[in-house]
Amino acid sequence: METTFNIQQQIKRRFFAMRNGIVADTLRKGGAGYKIVFGLNLPQIVEISNEFPHDPALAEMLWHNDSTRESLLLAPMLYPAELMDMATAMEWAGDVKEIEVADVLCHRLLRSLPYAVDIARAFISDESPVKRYISLRLMMNLLPEYKEEARCMAEKEMAVSEPLTYRLCAMIKDEADFLDGV
Repeated sequence: METTFNIQQQIKRRFFAMRNGIVADTLRKGGAGYKIVFGLNLPQIVEISNEFPHDPALAEMLWHNDSTRESLLLAPMLYPAELMDMATAMEWAGDVKEIEVADVLCHRLLRSLPYAVDIARAFISDESPVKRYISLRLMMNLLPEYKEEARCMAEKEMAVSEPLTYRLCAMIKDEADFLDGV
């Protein structure tokens, strides 16, 4: 008798097949706030993303499985950018608790949205350093088009001296200077 697995089970089986205990233990010891960590690296997660449908319902299911690190990293890779509305984008950005998830969400999905800069503008004044990080991370992706605005945001954030955002601000300023030929 052949066992049939639903799509979520298939994904979890792929995570399990590629698991790396050493990486998982390192992430846990480093303070990763997940109940389940398989220890997959980003190229492995990208490989898995190529094996499954890019579907909003599947991406939403994975996104709401926030106890599993790899589910949160895979979800932005499976959500078609052309189908994500502003409300969902703001909700997802607002849900982020880990910088690794913020980086993947911004790089793999949010930066492709026609209103990415609006998301960045909405979060730059937030109390949460993670939300400001998301804002700045998006601006880093949008630098050539929004160089002066990104530089201004980075300079203002650097004045706060927030350790979470400081290095990213310095990178934005350096890139903006490079683009200016300074």
